[in-house]
Amino acid sequence: MTLSAVTVIGVTGCVFCAIVAGSVPAFEVADTDSVVAFLDTRPVFKGHVLVVPRQHLATLADLPAALVPEYFGFVQRLSVAVESGLGAGGTFVAINNKVSQSVPHLHTHVVPRTKGDGLRGFFWPRTKYASASEAADYAARIAAALPPSL
Repeated sequence: MTLSAVTVIGVTGCVFCAIVAGSVPAFEVADTDSVVAFLDTRPVFKGHVLVVPRQHLATLADLPAALVPEYFGFVQRLSVAVESGLGAGGTFVAINNKVSQSVPHLHTHVVPRTKGDGLRGFFWPRTKYASASEAADYAARIAAALPPSL
């Protein structure tokens, strides 16, 4: 079973459901029938990607076990793409469940990292893109580096 085989139900007021539906614009990096990846509008570092299931699921515990390999396989591919597409030294991959989860829709952060970037523990300073053009460039660079599979 894939996420696309499950009835996709958007939740009114959920910004990620609106992004998935296309009613709220986002700098999309990649998508499948089941998962969408787009740039965070308040990135820790430029190139910070959010990966969300198309189906509204609030937390990791709500992700059906049969869908875990598909979802995390996509997250894994995105982490490779962020690293190679942006020339990052590595990535930080994280999920908040309930506490500190700013949008109650399952999402995984894939954050580019470089040695000495100043990120310590779970203190996440936020930045902004200088323009829509800069954000689109970051999204395109990551998308171009996305491996077909691992």
